[in-house]
Amino acid sequence: MTILDYLIFALYMAGVLAIGFYHFRKNKSTEDYYVGSRNIKASHVGLSIVATDVGGGFSIGLGGVGFMMGLAGTWLLFTGLVGAWLTAVFVIPRIKAIDADKNFFTYPDFLRNRYNGKVALLAAIISGIGYLGFTGAQLLAGAKLASATILPKSPFGMDPILFALLVIAVVTILYTVVGGLKAVIYTDTIQWVILLSGLIFVTIPVTLFKIGGISALTETLPKEYFSLGNITAVKFINWMVTIIPIWLIGMTLYQRMYACKDEKQAKRAWYIAGIFEYPIMSFTGVFLGMCARVVFPEAEAEMALPMLVRDILPIGVTGIVIASYFSAIMSTADSCLMASSGNFVNDVIERYFIKNISAKGSMRLSMLATLIIGATAVIMAAQFEMVLDAILYAYAFMVSGLFVPTLGAYFWKKSSCAGAFAGMISGGVLTLLLLTKTIALPGSLARIGLDASFYGIVLSAAFFIVFSLTMPDKLKNEDKTIKNNEVNS
Repeated sequence: MTILDYLIFALYMAGVLAIGFYHFRKNKSTEDYYVGSRNIKASHVGLSIVATDVGGGFSIGLGGVGFMMGLAGTWLLFTGLVGAWLTAVFVIPRIKAIDADKNFFTYPDFLRNRYNGKVALLAAIISGIGYLGFTGAQLLAGAKLASATILPKSPFGMDPILFALLVIAVVTILYTVVGGLKAVIYTDTIQWVILLSGLIFVTIPVTLFKIGGISALTETLPKEYFSLGNITAVKFINWMVTIIPIWLIGMTLYQRMYACKDEKQAKRAWYIAGIFEYPIMSFTGVFLGMCARVVFPEAEAEMALPMLVRDILPIGVTGIVIASYFSAIMSTADSCLMASSGNFVNDVIERYFIKNISAKGSMRLSMLATLIIGATAVIMAAQFEMVLDAILYAYAFMVSGLFVPTLGAYFWKKSSCAGAFAGMISGGVLTLLLLTKTIALPGSLARIGLDASFYGIVLSAAFFIVFSLTMPDKLKNEDKTIKNNEVNS
């Protein structure tokens, strides 16, 4: 990078931070801060969903997948299209009907309304921990990008990625402390348009010109890289099982549902998000990963794309594209930090430990919680080498415990509090034990290759159904009818 690139990078980041501070000064209540006053337009919400879901982490992860397996890697974000559109059709009409009366702030608020406080508390803990891990994944993505571009050498003799991780963490946590959902969504819109435009209209044409066109790809890369079928059934199932359910349980997604004015706006936002994830971003990221393999065949898979951006793009453009990557990473980390902080502060601390706290005290508590969660996320990020692994681990932990009880809350009238609690505990614990290798699957199951979350979901479903049928909620018939009608209206 040249001095001009560094200058553009600095000015761009200053502009993004200025937007964040502008909206922070306009926040007057917790409703402004957490759900954007419930009147944000579908276009902004849709692009913010993509920026949060795909972000810099998945963008770099996509490049790594393209580097390793070619066009078949696009199936990774096909899961985003499926998840977004299923949510628009089946979930949003139900949640917006309830939200209109209840004025929810968090995902556990919905479960508290459908089940009880104990279920909501457990969901808040699982969601908070899961988003903590996802935040760590984004910080790791930023560190990898920084170490390959603007910080190739550490000034203190530290490992470059570790040093970059600390730098990115400090900037991200400071931004998050002063931000709010409006700041996140509007900066997401700007930076996502810039990032996508920079990749499609500048990075791809320039890269193809430098490497010698499509013919260079076809001559250099293995033939299977150009086939969408270059993927095993097990890997495809793992991606579907791990990622699609997140659309039903994601705290960041519920905040954006609540931020939309009505059902129509929310559904439009989710349709926009789906089409941007697949095919637009999926093929863009994977294709650039394939190009990066031609230029840097010996590079580590997820480092090749940042190196490509650093070395191929013209002076000035490099700074803009890298700044866009950083801002996308920061926005995803910002959203995840807000989600994790919101779970712990609103659904745990203020509900069970510090009640009747003032608005000013609540803001200070949120800032402190964000700082602690951010520091913990840095420690977690240092334990992973692959960004995609960190993301999928965080997803797997949340999905295995929360998916089935949440699905039941929407669509099964016999769902009970005992069933939901048992399903969350069993699915989450089994997946955690398998991921940490505390226990191992029997040889025959291990050889199949399915992710731990698959077995967690299966166990969660078994416990959820059995406990719901054997330990139904003790409600009067008329109260139970009213409760079920709230969910199924």
